[in-house]
Amino acid sequence: MNRLKGAMTALITPFKNGKLDEAKYAELIRRQIENGIDAVVPVGTTGESATLSHDEHKRCIEIAVEVCKNSDAKVMAGAGSNSTAEAIDLASFAQKAGADAILSVSPYYNKPTQEGLYQHYKAIADSIEIPVLLYNVPGRTGVDIKPQTVFRLFDEVENIYGIKEATGSIERCVELLAKREELYVISGDDAINYPIIANGGMGVISVTANLLPDRMSMLVHAGLAGQFDTAKMINDELFDINKALFVESNPIPIKAAMYIAGLLDTLEYRLPLTPPSAQSMKSIEETLKKYEVVR
Repeated sequence: MNRLKGAMTALITPFKNGKLDEAKYAELIRRQIENGIDAVVPVGTTGESATLSHDEHKRCIEIAVEVCKNSDAKVMAGAGSNSTAEAIDLASFAQKAGADAILSVSPYYNKPTQEGLYQHYKAIADSIEIPVLLYNVPGRTGVDIKPQTVFRLFDEVENIYGIKEATGSIERCVELLAKREELYVISGDDAINYPIIANGGMGVISVTANLLPDRMSMLVHAGLAGQFDTAKMINDELFDINKALFVESNPIPIKAAMYIAGLLDTLEYRLPLTPPSAQSMKSIEETLKKYEVVR
């Protein structure tokens, strides 16, 4: 099983006149590859998957696979839903399309029990053969995948190999790796990428990497090589932009930052997301002046 790890980017989804901008999407993915990113993650939270149609969701996966096929970069397709049947459909499509793995966010709104989470993820993983990465982000979903449920899934379901941890808790990451050394813990919180890797994490799925893939890939590769001084230096350097990119709900700030930096031709979101306030826009613009964004 090819367990995806390293520097991975939670891709934004560009729109033009309200529709998926396929050409820009492919261009942004090529930029990620050129700047050392190990894998791209289409249609996760950052990709506004909650407001994409299923056809758009699947098309994003197809484009990512198509762009990455002649490179070393892998594709970890977003395949999560609060409906198990819908998640299975997306996961099956991702596998058929040629994705290397899937990332599946915990079911949102319906707040399943831990048993419900176990059954949900087992059903998804059993429906496909490619690796599955759990995605725990209780601040957005309203449900926390508890460590005992993670261990149960990891021990009993062959292709569930790890978890994207976005609780913001270092203690949680320490607990997971203390109890299951072979579990792949992937950082889902850019502010603590370095501490998670230093604790034994196997990589990141980064929002900031949309903007600064060169710096993020250097940070992660240094950390995984045991060059902790270098990794910490870059993590510290990125502190201000990591903070600025969460002044409003993700992906509002990252898309604004990419627009300011000239990486996006239009600044469009899907309602209920809206452009950032004038104050937030100014804050993002001022913070960007501290960084060199490679085009």
